[in-house]
Amino acid sequence: MVLLLHLFTMPVKIAIFEDNDRLRESLAYLLTMNNYEVTGDYNQCNEAANIVRVYQPDVVLMDIDMPGESGIKGVALIKEARPDTAVIMYTVFEDDEKLFQCLCAGANGYLLKKTPPAKLFDAIQEVLEGGAPMSPSIARKVLNTFKNKPESNNYMLSPRETEVLQWLIKGYSIKIIASEMNLAFDTVRSHLKNIYQKLHVHCGKEAIAKALNERIV
Repeated sequence: MVLLLHLFTMPVKIAIFEDNDRLRESLAYLLTMNNYEVTGDYNQCNEAANIVRVYQPDVVLMDIDMPGESGIKGVALIKEARPDTAVIMYTVFEDDEKLFQCLCAGANGYLLKKTPPAKLFDAIQEVLEGGAPMSPSIARKVLNTFKNKPESNNYMLSPRETEVLQWLIKGYSIKIIASEMNLAFDTVRSHLKNIYQKLHVHCGKEAIAKALNERIV
């Protein structure tokens, strides 16, 4: 009984990747003072995969613009190394391209740095409960993407693009798709680029979701 009580009261473990020293130190202090366990704070994310394997944080706060690998790459590294770690982007960038690159890389949330501390704590709790916390302006961008999608399912995919999309839905990588279709790697990548443009999506995950949801193939 004592052991179970201890397990339920263990603090949430958080790792911070942020190249602004003052902000990173302030975040670490703020989180520690509010009963979170900061497993480490880092000014770059080149070693993000090893860090999450060793320290197993529950949540990562990830900046985008850092020396070395970008935070977008950092998300992908973390998700490949330890999928259970939730990643919240913590950034000044509000542009669509970076937003969707982060989501495609596997980010679980997207907060702007102007977010008040109380909202940051709420976001951490939300992501631990399986939610996808986002700053209001970011959430609007995501919603608008779905609102503005074409009403018709006729996206004018060529037979070859349709075949590539079918392989993608099966979970195959570009390299394997190229091998199965007897095409060059760059040719398949070009087909995928055209597919994304025609479907009005930003990455393979969005393309798969849209294709299944709208029964495109």
